[in-house]
Amino acid sequence: MPEIQLGVHTIRSHGVRVARVHMHDWLILLLLVVVEVVLNVIEPFHRFVGEDMMTDLKYPLKSNTVPFWAVPVLAILLPFAIFFVYYIYKKDVFDLHQAILGLLFSVLITGVLTDAIKDAVGRPRPDFFWRCFPDGKGVFDNVTKNVICHGDKSVIKEGHKSFPSGHTSWSFAGLSFLALYISGKIKVFDRRGHVAKLCVVFLPLLVAALVGISRVDDYWHHWQDVFAGSLIGITVASFCYLQFFPPPYDMDGCHCHAYLQVLAETGNGQSTNSINHLNRQQSDVECGVYIQPARRSTRDTSPILDATEIARSY
Repeated sequence: MPEIQLGVHTIRSHGVRVARVHMHDWLILLLLVVVEVVLNVIEPFHRFVGEDMMTDLKYPLKSNTVPFWAVPVLAILLPFAIFFVYYIYKKDVFDLHQAILGLLFSVLITGVLTDAIKDAVGRPRPDFFWRCFPDGKGVFDNVTKNVICHGDKSVIKEGHKSFPSGHTSWSFAGLSFLALYISGKIKVFDRRGHVAKLCVVFLPLLVAALVGISRVDDYWHHWQDVFAGSLIGITVASFCYLQFFPPPYDMDGCHCHAYLQVLAETGNGQSTNSINHLNRQQSDVECGVYIQPARRSTRDTSPILDATEIARSY
């Protein structure tokens, strides 16, 4: 029987090989970075803002409770730190690489979607009046009643980027991915009823929610902006996670698809049944949830289940 050990797959031994396999994915990430930069440089759509619309846009212009630099720290660097801690514990370069790649895709795809929608919609922020008229004296077109802004151009530009919330979407993209990652590693859905595990998983989502709430409290966003941003982040994070990892409720949920493929290839030459049994046992043991299979005689003898099995036999 060949030796099946994930511990031999370290950054030094397999890091370059794994990165080369996903070279095209890293190139696409670079392309997403370029697109994201372009979307932040171009001018957003300047939606009509009439004088009678200013009632809901006169909230005070405040600083950010959660500064811009804190978002990548929470959404990228914090998950990275947890990924590396798990790598140090398991020496699993496949898991480390797939987790980093999946997280970056989650955040960058979310960023591109968010900023593309921001530029296309051009919804004014709740504090738009003070961005447009920093002296408090509103100036409007005599015919159309549209605003004639005389504030700082960069501040006005940001004032047209309310929908959806970038802080919120980025936070949910990174921290939702982290929540899925943790739920797979600690086997939240192992049917043992350990609710404490759910508390661990909900913690990153709580942090993301608080970031979103701060955007409303600071009058940088309407509540609809935050709600839409959270939906974008959670949706993209879920898709990206499932590209690299099984669902958290899966028996192999604590491993990435790449490792499971290597595990299967390592067993070439043995019968399919024995390999599947061995892989299942090793996967469960490494996840720390292996349970000795029950004997046939201890199965549920419910009449309904017996009838179902008899029907299947025919």
